[in-house]
Amino acid sequence: MPRIFLDSFKRKRNRTNSRSWLTWRPAEKRTGSSVPWRSRATLLALVAALAFGLAGAVDLAGQAGERTAMPLSAEDHTSPFSASDAALPSEQPVQQYANARLQSDVAAMRIFRPAYRFWRTIYAFPDGFVLFGSATDGRLLGTVPIHGNWVRDAVWEDTSLAAVFSGRQLPANLVGRREEIARLLEPSVGPVLHNASRGLSLLPNARRYGSFLSEWGLIYERFAVPADIGLAQAIVESGLNGTVRSEAQAVGFCQWLLTNWNRLKQLAPIVIEGHNQTTQAPYCAAYLTILSTKYGTFIPALSEHHTGGINVGRTLINGERLGAADVRERYFLGAEFARDLRDLAPGVFKDVYGTYGPRSFRYAEMVFGNMATVAHLRETIPQSQVFAMRTTHALPLAEITRRTGLSVETIRRFNPALLNRVPARGTLYLPMHVPALGSDVSFWHRRPTATYVAALNDFVRLDVSMERWDSESFDAVLSDFRRRFDSTKAEEGTIMATTLAYVLAERHRSRQAQILAEFRANERFQRLFEQGRLERDAAARASNVAAPVPLIVGPQ
Repeated sequence: MPRIFLDSFKRKRNRTNSRSWLTWRPAEKRTGSSVPWRSRATLLALVAALAFGLAGAVDLAGQAGERTAMPLSAEDHTSPFSASDAALPSEQPVQQYANARLQSDVAAMRIFRPAYRFWRTIYAFPDGFVLFGSATDGRLLGTVPIHGNWVRDAVWEDTSLAAVFSGRQLPANLVGRREEIARLLEPSVGPVLHNASRGLSLLPNARRYGSFLSEWGLIYERFAVPADIGLAQAIVESGLNGTVRSEAQAVGFCQWLLTNWNRLKQLAPIVIEGHNQTTQAPYCAAYLTILSTKYGTFIPALSEHHTGGINVGRTLINGERLGAADVRERYFLGAEFARDLRDLAPGVFKDVYGTYGPRSFRYAEMVFGNMATVAHLRETIPQSQVFAMRTTHALPLAEITRRTGLSVETIRRFNPALLNRVPARGTLYLPMHVPALGSDVSFWHRRPTATYVAALNDFVRLDVSMERWDSESFDAVLSDFRRRFDSTKAEEGTIMATTLAYVLAERHRSRQAQILAEFRANERFQRLFEQGRLERDAAARASNVAAPVPLIVGPQ
């Protein structure tokens, strides 16, 4: 049975941020400490408790071995937070349509990736642990400290599992140790997921910015993106940090590449300061609604954000060749095919799956798994309003503090990009509207215009094939919607128009349509696909013949 080892983008993003006390290093390379691991776990517990204000929710010295985690519900979060609960009547059809799309995605996720719930746990525990979960249903199996005796100090949800490791010598190498634990667990529990905990990528940011989640959720909803799926992506990408930057120069809330932000800035009629989460959020939402409209689902839309349209296109074409009809099924079957070919013969079938790798395979389910994290944070952290003011001239920080009476710390919490001044035609965010500092552009506090709602409603209901979307002739359709959104003269309409202009420019810049058309029609790719399918089927048959007899653990 497969053992799944993924370190949640840690190797991809070894981030540093001069504004933060966090320093990102792979856990297995961190230096040791003279403090016993249980004492360090208690210390981390205090960090978690302070971050969430959950004094009664953390048991520092309980039977769970002094692990510290956000409370994990027995049920996954299935009804996403929706501003439509309090939406104005004109907005409801669009939001209901988007929520129905998401619910269909959740239903597909439960069928094809039932372990998606596991990925919430990696943000629920502070750094310093390896978490093991069931790849069958996502339940947490146990945790072990990275620095410590894994046999003695492991905490298993089912205590009978400890017997599996009695008298065992585990490899000294961290990766080998994790693989061996998973291998020993498999006969008892089936396929196993394991990953290092990543709580400290979220806990400090949740403490600082978690009170803005409801406002950011309203922003996402205005663009027909259910709040919890949009904000879950932000958790996976940045831990809600607006200033974080990856090694690949991806920036901020939803980790757009810096080059892409610069292109977007050139198209926007205002100054975009991407390090402000409240500035990034509407563009992240607009882009996600464009991609989800392209595919008719958020699942490959999220994947394209991470791995690119060409990789997702190959994945969908492979899924279609495997006999799947629905776009969700095509994506999941194509993704499994790519994963299996990578494992079967690394590099041999690269032309079939491109650069679609293990992180690409898991990305969407990690986002879906953390919808519950968004709900938990919003329910446990008091929420604040955020007001946006468009400046007519550069505003020095000293003037902002003088006119508002707010501390520099508070102002920068609302505006992480702010060092000395807000530029002219930029946007200042505060807990209240101060007319002297700029006009109110907090569109999420106002009723949307009828023309904006009509344009958005028509846009999200586009239903075309991937080939039609990628065709040159479809530029005219997207251009027409760009003009419609621009003509609304609404802040959110301008954001949609700007993002569509960016998408149109990227279509002209890339060769995605030609590459995917060749991949679909070229006989060499088709033969390589068939070879891969035959070899995968043969390997599966051989694996079934050699499957081990399960080891029964616990009472006989």
